[in-house]
Amino acid sequence: MKKKILGFAAVALLTVGLAACGNSGSDSADSSKKEDKTLVVGASPTPHAEILEHVKPLLEKEGVKLEIKKFDDYVLPNKALADGDIDVNYFQHKPFFNKAVKENDYKFSDVGSVHIEPMGFYSKKIKDIKDLKDGATIITSNSESDWGRIITILQDADLVTVKDGVDLETATFDDIAENPKNLKFEHSIDPALLATTYENDEGDLVAINANFAYGAGLNPVKDSLLLEKDKSPYANILAVRTEDKDNASVKKLEKVLHEKDVQDWILEKWDGSVKPVNE
Repeated sequence: MKKKILGFAAVALLTVGLAACGNSGSDSADSSKKEDKTLVVGASPTPHAEILEHVKPLLEKEGVKLEIKKFDDYVLPNKALADGDIDVNYFQHKPFFNKAVKENDYKFSDVGSVHIEPMGFYSKKIKDIKDLKDGATIITSNSESDWGRIITILQDADLVTVKDGVDLETATFDDIAENPKNLKFEHSIDPALLATTYENDEGDLVAINANFAYGAGLNPVKDSLLLEKDKSPYANILAVRTEDKDNASVKKLEKVLHEKDVQDWILEKWDGSVKPVNE
């Protein structure tokens, strides 16, 4: 009798052990699914979201499903990232990112530069920058992180100079030392509305971020009167919550965006006015 009881006990233990092994396999499968979960990326419609759409199939081959959420402004994507509504955002250049992190105490990390969109100045009133009149009005955005960029372009065009010792990346309009044409600056407009300002023929020159210029049918290389130089610190980056900076899916996204075929496609798609960054 004792032998039978021991036999039943052994079978029971073996059954439990097999069940445990089965559960372990299931947990492993669940873990694998979590590793390859959908990556939700917040992006500006152009060119960011278009670039992400292009790499979607490439990421799927790597086991990563990409979901793209489009944002038309420069505030909500960082808030969405902080709130956990998205996993990554791709819309901002590094100086803007640095300023947003400092002001909001975001726990974010930059996980890679992807491309540079050269900022341009556009006009419906003149065809050549040489025709810019004294006292002309320059309309720019209210995004302070772009002011140094704008001033740099104007200084490169010999239209203004800044005070000695001023860091151009953080320069403001108060840092302009010489303004021989007595240019007037209006800088209270949201970046997303600058293309509309241009279409409404307001101001003599309007400085428009490239993604909003594209949305208005403008090509920075072909249509701007002044264009940012190639060597620029304003590369657009992928940003994540710092806790996710080593996430495998994020790393796959960053790698795919830097593949040569993808970078060649970006150059061709936007006629060289969106310049990939290979880093």
